[in-house]
Amino acid sequence: MIFVTGAAGFIGFHVAQRLLRDGHAVLGIDNLNDYYDPALKRARLVQLQSHRKFSFHAVSVSDQAAITYLFSLHPPTAVVHLAAQAGVRLSLSNPHAYVESNVSGFLNILEGCRLHKVKHLVYASSSSVYGLNPSMPFSAKEATDHPVSLYGATKKAGEMMAHCYSHLYGLPMTGLRFFTVYGPWGRPDMAYYTFTDAILAGRTIDVYNKGKMKRDFTYIDDVVEGVVRVLDKPARPNPKWAKGPPDSSTSSAPFRLYNIGNHSPVELLRFIEVIESCLGKKAVKRMLPAQPGDVIATAADVSELSRDVGFEPSTPIEVGIARFIDWYRSYHGVKA
Repeated sequence: MIFVTGAAGFIGFHVAQRLLRDGHAVLGIDNLNDYYDPALKRARLVQLQSHRKFSFHAVSVSDQAAITYLFSLHPPTAVVHLAAQAGVRLSLSNPHAYVESNVSGFLNILEGCRLHKVKHLVYASSSSVYGLNPSMPFSAKEATDHPVSLYGATKKAGEMMAHCYSHLYGLPMTGLRFFTVYGPWGRPDMAYYTFTDAILAGRTIDVYNKGKMKRDFTYIDDVVEGVVRVLDKPARPNPKWAKGPPDSSTSSAPFRLYNIGNHSPVELLRFIEVIESCLGKKAVKRMLPAQPGDVIATAADVSELSRDVGFEPSTPIEVGIARFIDWYRSYHGVKA
C-alpha cells in the first residue's frame, strides 16, 4: 500500500494514476478544499476511482486524529506526500493556511511514518526554497537560507523537519524540488491555465515584470517519471558527507534532495507565444511590475537526479503546451 497525499491535486492525481498502472495499491488523501474549483478535483478523482486498487479518504493532512487513524488502519509501505497549500501570492494574504498545511500537516505525516516504520517517504518541496540565491542553475547541494515568500519558507521548513526525522529515526526521506509544473489536468490558478482562459475569452492577461521572467517549465509526465524512479530508490546515508564541503542535498542520515526541472529556462513572453500559437489567437497583454514574493528566474541543476535514477526531464514547451491545450479543449468543450 502506498499513500498519496494530495491525490485529487494536479501532481498527486498523475502520480497516483501512474502507481496504479504499475500495479500498486494506492490510498489517496485529499481535503478537496476550494483554493480552486473543487469540481476539477472531483473530476480527477472519478478517473482514479475507476481503478480497483484505489481507495480514497477526504481528510486534511492537518487533521492529526484522522491521519493517525489512517496510518493505523492501512499501514503503508511508502508515502508520496504531495498535499500542500500552494501558491506564492496567497501566502502574502493568508499565511496561517500555509503553516497549518505545509508545516503542521507535514508533521502529522512524519509522525505516521515514524510510528509505522515506513520504508520511504518522498515529499514535495519547491524551487521557491531558492529565493534570493543568485547562483544559477540552482543546485540542491547549495544552502537555501533566503526564501522570499512564506510559501517557500514553509517548504524549506519541511525539508529541515524531514532531515530531523531521518537523522533521529533512520527513516529514508527524499525531498523533490519541483520547478513550475504544467500540463493536462493542471491547476486553474497557474499562469498557463489563466492565460489560456483569458486569450480564448478575449480578456487581457497580466504579464508581471513585463514578461522579463524566466521559468524552468516542467511537463507533468516528466515530473511523474522522476517521482516514481526516486520512490523506487530509498535514500541512503552518504558516508562521505562530513569529509568534504557542506552538501545540503545529502546527509549522514538516509536523506536526499533532488531538483526536478526541465533544466532549460524559458522567458515568460516566449511561453505566451507558444500558447498563442497552439490556440491560433493572440493575447492582449497588460505589462505590470514584478509582484512581492516573485523570483525573477529559475533554472534547475538536475545532474544528481540524472546520476542517481537515470532520468532527467526533457519535454519541450512546444510539445507540453500543445498537449495541455488539447486537454483543455476536451475538458471545457471548446472547439478548435
